[in-house]
Amino acid sequence: MRTMSGQDAVLVLNAGSSSIKFGLFDCSRSEVPRHALAAGEISGIGAADPVDAIDAADNAMTFALDGSPARTIAASPGLDPYRAALEPIVQWLRDAWPDARLAAVAHRVVHGGHRYAAPVIVDEAILRDLRTLIPLAPLHQPHNIDAIDALRAAYPGVPQVAVFDTAFHRGLPRTEQLLPLPHAWFDEGVRRYGFHGLSYEYLTIALADTFGEAARGRVVAAHLGSGASLCALRGLSSVATTMGFSALDGLMMSTRCGSIDPGVVLHLIEVRGLTHDALGALLYRQAGLQGVSGRSGDPRVLLAHEHEDDRARDALALYVHRIVRETGALVAVLGGLDMLVFTAGIGEHCAPIRARVCERLQWLGIELDEDANRANAHVVSRATSRVKVIVEPTNEAWIAARAAWSLVGSNARPA
Repeated sequence: MRTMSGQDAVLVLNAGSSSIKFGLFDCSRSEVPRHALAAGEISGIGAADPVDAIDAADNAMTFALDGSPARTIAASPGLDPYRAALEPIVQWLRDAWPDARLAAVAHRVVHGGHRYAAPVIVDEAILRDLRTLIPLAPLHQPHNIDAIDALRAAYPGVPQVAVFDTAFHRGLPRTEQLLPLPHAWFDEGVRRYGFHGLSYEYLTIALADTFGEAARGRVVAAHLGSGASLCALRGLSSVATTMGFSALDGLMMSTRCGSIDPGVVLHLIEVRGLTHDALGALLYRQAGLQGVSGRSGDPRVLLAHEHEDDRARDALALYVHRIVRETGALVAVLGGLDMLVFTAGIGEHCAPIRARVCERLQWLGIELDEDANRANAHVVSRATSRVKVIVEPTNEAWIAARAAWSLVGSNARPA
């Protein structure tokens, strides 16, 4: 048990397709600290294997749904696996931080549509709106909403704040938002939105802190995780990005196809007879690295098998090729490149992928420091490189906590 002496705190939930990341932030100071008081992750939700619960240092936490760590908090019977995984987080907060005065719960919500350009306190009307966006982000949006529902029930009266991944890109140039469809569709919200906004927003802050004015130049940021996208930044603002109307667009991802000829989709419907559900499952869950390799959606797993497995080799080659091709397109939009930034799980921790991308981009003046890259150093380019190459750990949770506190801080009240 730890004490906060009644100080204000914000709980952040990042509900993914099979995991929930969570963190508790102290909001008693003039600025929300960048590091959480405590953080953890429950992963493997819905899988056949036992659910894993780890803290921010990869240590097993004191609860899990399968009972393997020291203490078990049983989930209520009848709950689906995802909602069941939310219960121990609530219990952990009550047991480990009983004196914390919960001012808000901040939820990363993947899609805000064309209505929501800033964080909002969720009410019934907003929740209905967010449900209409589920088809645009089916891997994440339902779980984002589940988390809001569960925490509203657990903490009546505590504001539930939605912080949108799409909001960072709302200032995109109009030509980046338009799709080549009849204009009436744009007015109804069929447009390019962009995603991973919390991650990119954090990068703009971290890069400006470290590199000053240089960070305001021509930057391409690569958020490479299970989902993946690139963002072109100029003046620390988004000017182009690879994800568009949905989180299915752009780069090849772990299980998502990324950009694909619409004719292929028509072919799968008309000739192969795929239903809407089957098509969605294919494009979102059975494609990408997993689909091409037939082995795994994690490039780190595929790297270990590429020498004896042609499909693993094909998947990695295509993955790198798509990153390189889309980077070139963003560099053309920017008119050059001053800084290339890697972030998220693969971007931060997979040196071979960074090396292969940078090798293909040598024509831009990139000179990689191989030793620094293998060590996952902060700067992995040589001093003579015309383009600075950075590895910057993302911090979406802090962005969400800060946004929620800015919204509710002056009216915070005990839970």
